[in-house]
Amino acid sequence: MTNCWQSVSAVRMLLLLFGAALLSRAAAFYLPGLAPVSFCEPGNDKVPDCKSTIELFVNRLDSVESVLPYEYTAFDFCSETTMKRPSENLGQVLFGERIESSPYKFEFKKPAVCQKVCTRIYEDNPSDRAKLDFLKKGMLLNYQHHWIVDNMPVTWCYDVEDGQKFCNPGFPIGCFVTEVGQPKDACVVNSNFNERDSFYIFNHVDITIYYHIVEHEQLGARLVAAKIEPKSYEHPNDQSPDCSGGPKFLKNKHTGMFKITYTYSVNFVEDKTIRWASRWDYILESMPHTNIQWFSIMNSLVIVLFLSGMVAMIMLRTLHKDIARYNQMDSVEDAQEEFGWKLVHGDVFRPPRKGMLLSVFLGSGTQIFIMTFVTLCMSLLLHPFIHPSIFSHLHYIATSISLTIQIIESRSFGGEKWKTNVLLTAFLCPGVVFADFFVMNLILWGERSSAAMPFGTLVAILALWFCISVPLTFIGAYFGFKKTGIEHPVRTNQIPRQIPEQSFYTKPFPGIIMGGILPFGCIFIQLFFILNSIWSHQMYYMFGFLFLVFIILVITCSEATILLCYFHLCAEDYHWQWRSFLTSGFTAVYFLVYAVHYFFSKLQITGLASTILYFGYTMIMALIFFLFTGSIGFFACFWFVTKIYSVVKVD
Repeated sequence: MTNCWQSVSAVRMLLLLFGAALLSRAAAFYLPGLAPVSFCEPGNDKVPDCKSTIELFVNRLDSVESVLPYEYTAFDFCSETTMKRPSENLGQVLFGERIESSPYKFEFKKPAVCQKVCTRIYEDNPSDRAKLDFLKKGMLLNYQHHWIVDNMPVTWCYDVEDGQKFCNPGFPIGCFVTEVGQPKDACVVNSNFNERDSFYIFNHVDITIYYHIVEHEQLGARLVAAKIEPKSYEHPNDQSPDCSGGPKFLKNKHTGMFKITYTYSVNFVEDKTIRWASRWDYILESMPHTNIQWFSIMNSLVIVLFLSGMVAMIMLRTLHKDIARYNQMDSVEDAQEEFGWKLVHGDVFRPPRKGMLLSVFLGSGTQIFIMTFVTLCMSLLLHPFIHPSIFSHLHYIATSISLTIQIIESRSFGGEKWKTNVLLTAFLCPGVVFADFFVMNLILWGERSSAAMPFGTLVAILALWFCISVPLTFIGAYFGFKKTGIEHPVRTNQIPRQIPEQSFYTKPFPGIIMGGILPFGCIFIQLFFILNSIWSHQMYYMFGFLFLVFIILVITCSEATILLCYFHLCAEDYHWQWRSFLTSGFTAVYFLVYAVHYFFSKLQITGLASTILYFGYTMIMALIFFLFTGSIGFFACFWFVTKIYSVVKVD
């Protein structure tokens, strides 16, 4: 079998093709937020291409207590009569974003006070009671609005501990006071929210828009911040509200008709200290994670230095002396005194059991590795935070380029069952992920969540898979079949050598368990922030730290696998292929255990559907992480084995 060895040469060639394709697409797509928009007062014609109307867009609503996001219209809020939805790319659809236009529109530098948006009336009938119950459920689970102005989130800034201010890119729809008078969530900020067993509705928002005027270039004004303060008002006069009443609340056991009038106020403030290019800073600076991130980096570097020292000691001292001594042997009597890793030179390149499955795993893992690297580079260089549009373009590149890497690597199997190998490459790992995702999507459909992928998008993804990925798999197989195998530095004996009895620490299972601990120790702090951004809806922006941790993870997986591989070879155990893959791949098991711990200790998720969704998506992440880390360990070990046996004289 030559599947594992030919993968290395295929990667070198295809990395160049991938880089060329990426550069060709670099100037072809647009990331939202990178092009400034000029605003000016109505009637000002001195500035060309200047907008006077500021339009506010609404997005999905989500909660830290539920995995299920919902569209803005699901809660019966004020909406436009003629719904106009901006075109969404594939990445936004996959992320569950549902951006819609809203009735909140105002003129630049034209303040407004307690402007009515709409009034919702709920009669005492089953349909309206269902809408009201759904609204109460949203307040009980602390669902959050997400509004957008000029491609920038509208933030709710409030004071936290130590006199610091936290700016949240969302604000609640309401809050709840329990039967014993205990305020929950946002109800703690107002002492007037004291009605027991009641829901307080934030039916009014004070919007403050900060702008910066580019005076010398005559480019008009640029919006640099949009902040909001949710409030609750009882409006006795629905036709002419004045925002002077008490808070608006709904008794939990309310019966009869109920009315909610939604209003807003808007104010404009000029801020000369904030430039348009740095308008995200006030959001990012309110998330004080930098010190923890540096601690994570230093912790990981200590592990890397420790492993590097161990590997250097083996390579420069022990291994160097062994090679020098073995190469000085001239007689048969001296050769009979060989021991350790030199004794298995005739079996070290023997094909492993289930080599076809290993080849498929390596192809998928290589694709994941390259796409992870490209994603981090693009996120680090192009945008202050992760944006779905990045993943939209990466999905297309992955389909057309990275899958080619996968299929040519896997096609390098070169055996008689190459057709089976091609089919497994095209359908095994993507099929497992798609099956899990499809089951999760059915649950989201049943819950009427906005995260449910529309049927048309699902068909489009299947079309990309079957019409592009699968044909490229067979094309890669055609060219891969013509390639010759890689020359191994030593010949393989016809009769396998018997492996002696192994000590406890050189047995497969203990070694695999130990090998995954150190890579996981390098990433578990960073993993906490990533899980927070996914499940607790916190903004993740520290891609510089994440890129460093990515490099450290690659080095740690490589060095830990090389270290254990050398110990196994010295113990005359030549079954290193699967063991090297599973040693670093076992990091995914620790990731899975940590995800379970995170669910029970950090999250407040309730409901069977949310729990199933959490563990369903976690299994997908664990599988991807397993293929990613396992491939790193295998190729590192393959390089190590090839190097040490290529410098040894073999008769």
